[in-house]
Order: sequence, then C-alpha cells, then structure tokens
Amino acid sequence: MRRLLLALCAAAAGLTLGIGPAAAADPPTEFGTDWHDPVTAGPPVATPHTPSCTVTVADTEFRDFTPYRGTYTPPKGCGDRWNKVVLRLEGSVAGRQFDRLGYLRIGGVEVLRTSTPEPSPQGVTWRVEKDVTRYAPVLRAGQPVEMLIGNVVDATYTGVIKVRATLTFYTAKGRVPQAHTPDRVLTLDGAHTEGAVYEGRLTTPRNSERIVAEVYATGSGGGCEEFWYLAVPEAAPYSCKAKDGPHREVRVSVDGRLAGIASPYPTVWTGGWSNPFLWYVIPGPRAFDVRPVEYDLTPFAGVLNDGKPHRIAVSVAGVPEGQSGWDTPVNILVWQDAKSAVVTGAVTRYQEDAPRHTAEYQAGAPHRVAAEARHALTVSGYLTTSHGRVTTTVDRRLAATSLHRWKDGETTDGLRARWTDDETVTVAGRGPATVNTAHRVYSMEGVTTVDPGDRLNTVLTMGDQADLRTVRAGKHLDWSRLDDTYTGNASYTQNVPREQRHATGVSRERYRLLGPGACYDHTLASVQGELTEDRLGC
Repeated sequence: MRRLLLALCAAAAGLTLGIGPAAAADPPTEFGTDWHDPVTAGPPVATPHTPSCTVTVADTEFRDFTPYRGTYTPPKGCGDRWNKVVLRLEGSVAGRQFDRLGYLRIGGVEVLRTSTPEPSPQGVTWRVEKDVTRYAPVLRAGQPVEMLIGNVVDATYTGVIKVRATLTFYTAKGRVPQAHTPDRVLTLDGAHTEGAVYEGRLTTPRNSERIVAEVYATGSGGGCEEFWYLAVPEAAPYSCKAKDGPHREVRVSVDGRLAGIASPYPTVWTGGWSNPFLWYVIPGPRAFDVRPVEYDLTPFAGVLNDGKPHRIAVSVAGVPEGQSGWDTPVNILVWQDAKSAVVTGAVTRYQEDAPRHTAEYQAGAPHRVAAEARHALTVSGYLTTSHGRVTTTVDRRLAATSLHRWKDGETTDGLRARWTDDETVTVAGRGPATVNTAHRVYSMEGVTTVDPGDRLNTVLTMGDQADLRTVRAGKHLDWSRLDDTYTGNASYTQNVPREQRHATGVSRERYRLLGPGACYDHTLASVQGELTEDRLGC
C-alpha cells in the first residue's frame, strides 16, 4: 500500500495545479446546450517507467442491447511478467440519451462495471481508468471478450454510445518487480439469476490457500431498486415500497450456508435523484467505475478444496420476493500453495448475530420512515499448508440508519442515511498473527423539492470513506485512509422544452487518499456546466 500511495503522488504530479486551462473563470448564469466533459477527482493509476504494450479489447458502438463479442490476444513484446495492467475506456455520446449501465468481461471474468454520462446536444467524451492487475492470470492466454452497454436509439433518444477499451501492460524489469496476483481467477459454472439471487457451481484447485469472492453488485434497471435506499414499508404512501423498507445487504453463501455479508454502496447514476444537472460535469462516487464488494472466503477453503463442485449463491436481502433489479456477477480469486498438491482444513468457528432491521412509518406532514439495521458474522477456519497450520478468522459487522421524510405527492422528498461495514481478517500461523482491518462508511444526505411552478431543486451530499490497516505484533505494517465527498445543488423547470428549463447547478468533489509518507488530495468544482476549479493539495 505504501509503495502504491507514493506512486500515486508521483503520477498526480503531472496534473494541473490550481485552476487548469480547461477551467472557466466566468461561468454562464445558466446551463446552455453544451458543457464540460465529465471529470472525476480520483487518482490516475500509478504505472512504472518500464516498457509497455497496449492491446485494444473493444472498439465499438452501442445502439441496442446486443453485446459486442470479440477476441483478446495477449500482447507481443511484453512477455508475461507484468508489474501493472491498466484498463482504459474512452467513450463519447451526443444528442439525447439516458444514463446506461455496462460491463466488460474477458474470458467470462468481469473486469469492469460502469455507467455512462448523459450527453449534451453537441456531445461529450469521458474516460475511465482502472487497475486490473489482479486479473493477470486470465490475460496470459487468448480469451473471448464480451461487452455491453445496453442502449435504446430512436427518434427521441438519439445518442449512440461509442467506446474504445484498451489494456496496457507495464513490464516487470530490473528493480520493478512482478506484481503479486492471484494464481487463478475463476467464474461460476452454470451461473444464472433468479429474482435477486445469482448462483452457480465452483470447483477450486485442491491446493487453494486463500479464496476471495468479488461481487459487482448494482441496483439498477430503472425501477425502484435503483433507489433502494428510499424504499418504504407497504403501509406508507410512497412510490417505492418494500416489506423491509430500505434495508439491503449483499450476502454470499457456500452450499446454502451464509459465508459473507456486506453493505452495498448507494451508487447514484448520472440521471439520479431526478436531476441530471447535478452530474453532467462531476459524476457521483463510483458511478463510472463500480468497485466490487469483496468477501474473504478462506475459512471455507478446507470445505471447497475437496475437488467437488460447490454451490455459490449471491443474494440481496430486502428485495421484495420475486422482484429483479439487482445484478451481482461473481469472480473468485484463488491463491495456491505451490508446494502442496492438496491443502486440507475445516471450519472451526461459526457465529452469526441474527440480522435485525426495522422501518417505522409515521404519518404526517411530512411523512417519516426511520430505519435501522444490524448484522454480524464471524467465521474461522484452518488449513494445513506446506508452511504449517494457518487459521483465518473473518469478522464482519454491518450497521445502517436512515431517516426518510416526504410530503404528499412527493413534492418534497429527503433522506439522511449512513452505512458502516467493518471487517477484521486475522491470519494466524507461525509467529505473530497478521490483522487486517477495514472500516468503511457510506453516507447520503439530500432533498428534492418541486415548487408550484414545477421547478425542481435537488441538494445532495454523498460520502465514501474507508480506513484500512495492517498490524502485526502491535506494529502497523501499512495503512490508508480514503475520503471521497461529493456535494451538489441544481435546479431546472420540468416538462418544458430544453431552452425553457433555465437550469442552474453547482457541484464539487474532493478526493483524499492518505498513507504512510504519501498524500493525494484533488478537488474539482463546476458551475452551470463549466469546470471552475481543478486543484491538487498536499
């Protein structure tokens, strides 16, 4: 982590300090028919100064729901020892179009989950950059490619989405080491979705000594699950209802036994909260690069290593029975014990604090739903490896609170919510145990109002924080602290031609990432579609 943060600082040194040349000194008084291309404040991927090779994975356009299919061929001239592999996606769209969700899979492995900006009539371009080094085992051989950004193009929605995706491979050379990656990246056999459950069969190598599942969980589809955090109990007079109100939790099971729990991030796409003017220039956190939820399944490795297929299922708790709206594809990352043909073990401790969730409705002006949820799961398991007996304990604790207030007709609709996802993974073998902790906090506070003149206003703040630490024998080996905060305030007149909307909007994102001896701090701001601030701190 420390090496990564230092490299990020070096990469960020090439960014503009202060207000960059693209920033507007005198923004317009309202939105026009064109605006600045979308930008995000997150850091560029740090790369070494070693020889590199670039391969085009997809160069296509999307007009409907037909996937692009092609073939990936490993790069020539860069070998198969890489320090870093970077996925870069460049997109463009013009005219009128909704935000659209998409994915990119190589060899069946999902390497990117993304969404698109809503365009101006003249068109916008955008760029996504992602470190995909962890998928190197898949990229060492030729693979089928599938990409889809589902779209509708007709006389009203004219925007054709054009994208080009590449992979750049940075070689390991001299003092630049080969990246430590999983030995295998697997997908589920026979994977299929029924309602809010995604399941399939998994057969791991018999010498697996670490197993991690990653789930690209997205609530989407244009229905209520896109705004799951606003759902209310059946008794409340609101447009989105669910028996458990806003409670949602992404769960992984092994052979029907709960194996992992996590809080989903409340991603807001670029048309979210009924107000695209919030997001035209600065999208919300994670909107362009949806990060997967990770689950350490190593305590179950002794069960999974028997050479037989096992049922892996991902479900989203709280979704009304029979209702769709969530997508939860799974990758399985596996590290193998090179000196053992078979690694045996067993689950030695399993403790679940039963999930508790309430959503209390109170009628009035405004109506109110106060919701709370808690859940905890602790699992331990041992493995007999070539380097001794190793016990892994995963303890995960989730909590959520929210207060949703709205008026009749939903002319005022507000939410204040906070989710915490705390995880501790303890690995004990020979010598002192290594303890990895993660404290994640997601937050959202906002309100949308519509006045008698049909003018809609939205004020919204979103937070994405994470505190990660690695400790052994009381000594901090590594740490990092992330704070990504978005704020926005936008208004426009509804149900009139574009030129009569008189839209205004301001937005700001500050992305801070700290670590031992390193700091990244980037602020962006926009006014009426123009970029007014692009500043690096630290």
